[in-house]
Amino acid sequence: MRNKGISALICAGLLAGAAVLGGTAPAAAHQPAARAGAAPSDIRERLERIPGMTVVSVADKEGFPLYTLTYAQPVDHRDPDGPAFTQRVTLWHKATDRPTVFYTGGYTFSGGTTALTKLIDANQVSVEHRYFGRSRPAGAAGDDWSKLTVRQGAADEHRLTQALRTIEKGKWLGTGGSKGGMTATYHERFYPEDLDAVVAFVAPNDANNRDDSGYERFFATVGTKECRDGLNAVQREMLVRREALLPRFEKDAKADGQTFEETLGTTDRAYEFAVLDQVWNFWQSGTEADCASVPDAKKATDDQLYAWSKGRGLSVYHDEELGINGLGPYYRQAATQLGWADLKFKHLKGVRHYPGLYQPNSVLPAAMRGTYSNRTIADVDRWVRTRGQRMMFIYGENDPWSAERFTPSHRDSYRYEVPGANHGASIAKLPAAEQAEAVATIKRWADVK
Repeated sequence: MRNKGISALICAGLLAGAAVLGGTAPAAAHQPAARAGAAPSDIRERLERIPGMTVVSVADKEGFPLYTLTYAQPVDHRDPDGPAFTQRVTLWHKATDRPTVFYTGGYTFSGGTTALTKLIDANQVSVEHRYFGRSRPAGAAGDDWSKLTVRQGAADEHRLTQALRTIEKGKWLGTGGSKGGMTATYHERFYPEDLDAVVAFVAPNDANNRDDSGYERFFATVGTKECRDGLNAVQREMLVRREALLPRFEKDAKADGQTFEETLGTTDRAYEFAVLDQVWNFWQSGTEADCASVPDAKKATDDQLYAWSKGRGLSVYHDEELGINGLGPYYRQAATQLGWADLKFKHLKGVRHYPGLYQPNSVLPAAMRGTYSNRTIADVDRWVRTRGQRMMFIYGENDPWSAERFTPSHRDSYRYEVPGANHGASIAKLPAAEQAEAVATIKRWADVK
């Protein structure tokens, strides 16, 4: 189910950052004097003339202005005159004739320069997702979680793109990693005229939340049988020894100021949830080489078992990182639209106390819980497969989030899998021929050499 530790899915700002394309060569450099368009002072004036746009600050970044902005967005795009909120945005402006990379992490604001931006020597727009971080409506509107939807988020990005395309005239490419890749895909589906192409990294696609056979197949085949059996044995032993290990968990939680009353409810439920996430987290952030570290579950002492688990995927979900100020908005989206991996955990039969625990509503305060509908995600899945154009998806062979993935159409769209890669899969890790092909496609889409 997890997305913690991206904070898993942050599954996210980390994935569209500097490591995405790695060592690929940047586009031919354009010297500042040769750039087209207005001076920085004029760009600021043009930004300030956009209705609802505020220039908060301007800084120098590598010789080009980095504008920190806020943009007024309707809480409900079906009621544009109703309550509004301010969305955090940055624009790193190089020249009006350069391509622009539109980067969404899908969570709170993600800084840094994406490798896609470096590859095509582009301007970069970065945006914080609605209801995350400081981009949350104030007052009662901020507690109306019904407005945190795929369509509303896509409409935010549509309005912002339309506003900034009045300044940045080159090609626009959307990108993001994990939930950011999902968000870029949703933007493209509902507003296909906004962007000239999309490059999405490790973007999960749970088109049918009732069918998690893709995830089950992944955990039955990833790595070697020896490694899978070892991980499963450790996970089971963590629950078999619950009485001995739970006090350690409770001591650590108290020392770290972690509470569970508003979300999971008790330390026992929190402990079980953390254990259920272990194997997923091992593959999300580790590699097959890490299998050598898996202890013998039967021979390991309590201290050895607990210490290894803490360092290898025992991720603690607690009140302080959930709710409105943490990852709670993501879990609300998972519970209502994005879906989750409802794994069967057959190897844990007889040692689980809470069979229905592993789902996103379990880690949400009561006021944020919701009812699931797959209508929107199923629609996106069909559209990407049949009508999407100029879309590229990069996945990792050993990444559990890549087990259920988007299938692009044949309309100048592509999918690549990085051998042996986890949730940090990048174009730079593709085999040389596929890497060259992917880079050439991106440069063609961006209209750069």
